[in-house]
Amino acid sequence: MTRSSAMRSRPLCRPALRSAPRPVLPAAVLLALVLAGCSDPDGGEAHGEPELGEIAVAPATASISLPLDAYTDTDAETVRMGQVQQRLLSRCMARYGFPYEEVRPSDPAGAQGSEGRHRTLFGAADPVFAAAHGYDTTAGKGRPVKPPATPLSESAALVMHGERPGAEQSGAQPPDAPNEEEAARVDSGIDVGGQKVPAGGCVREAYRKLYAPTKDSVDLLFPFGLASEAHERSKGDSRVAEVLKNWSACMEKSGYTGLKDPYEVVQKLGLEADPGGPKAVTAAKADVACKREVNLVGIWAAVEKAYQERLVEEQAETLALYKKQREARYKLAAGLL
Repeated sequence: MTRSSAMRSRPLCRPALRSAPRPVLPAAVLLALVLAGCSDPDGGEAHGEPELGEIAVAPATASISLPLDAYTDTDAETVRMGQVQQRLLSRCMARYGFPYEEVRPSDPAGAQGSEGRHRTLFGAADPVFAAAHGYDTTAGKGRPVKPPATPLSESAALVMHGERPGAEQSGAQPPDAPNEEEAARVDSGIDVGGQKVPAGGCVREAYRKLYAPTKDSVDLLFPFGLASEAHERSKGDSRVAEVLKNWSACMEKSGYTGLKDPYEVVQKLGLEADPGGPKAVTAAKADVACKREVNLVGIWAAVEKAYQERLVEEQAETLALYKKQREARYKLAAGLL
């Protein structure tokens, strides 16, 4: 999305914020805070941009809370749902007489529940991490070890995947169903041991039972899509454009020219090969310092929150259904694990 390089003209206004006295801030931060709180005299949204609530000053990313977080699993919850899906897969395979050793999804090393959700949403932001690891977001996590796949007989593979050998190469799409309710009426065309194999095999059945049991099942990635949309909208917001301009100017003073946003730093500075090396650490420290100087994280997080609030309101009915179905998944998990 193209961003404006400067703030659009705005009517004179007063800050909408009502907060306790704060420490003296750099002029760029004060200007951004004032502009961020502006609204039209009639109370409407300036230029179609949502009004903002309180803007935190250089907040830690762990303290950022966004509306769509309520519909997003934490790392621990994601691991738990993976275990449930494995249990459903194992039960399906057992119906056909095939043992299946469940693969226990590993808890991501360094995962901190909901605290790490927005750690890199606006690029490098933690001064301690930047000083130690630069832009190496994998630091301290180790490399996940993928367990070897369990060898399957031809019959077991048919049950597992619901697809005959060579079908993929032929280009023919095997029968499938968008949800478990409709899967009952889809013929896979495959029988094993006198039983019809479910459409898509046990892999798809396990997924459908957990994430798409009925016709009205909301897509698992629906909240993620909304969050992505809100982020894209925030990129085009004039208040974000202004703080990015201030951040870019700060980075230029530190010797890093031509940077328009935090997402292109690693690539433009040629740090891909060694994102945690000395050069990367030096750049990351300057990056984080500039973000704090212009309050990039505080302002952008407030803008992002405003766009998420708008989308949550627009999609309230679908999100309410999603939340209900998510609670049903947790109930299923409690009964299986």
